[in-house]
Amino acid sequence: MPELCRFYGVRIKMYCDDHNPPHFHAEYGGDEALISIDTLDVIAGELPSRALGLVYENA
Repeated sequence: MPELCRFYGVRIKMYCDDHNPPHFHAEYGGDEALISIDTLDVIAGELPSRALGLVYENA
């Protein structure tokens, strides 16, 4: 999966031909969340609140 960016240990990745709705994967440590591009809602998985906050700050 192509890595789009990395910051403070958070990795943002995206597949080109992944399933709908359009989303990206955010990974931190051993945790992963799928986050909707349109609404920034977590649609699957989870991240620690601090890591999720960093994702929202940099979105």
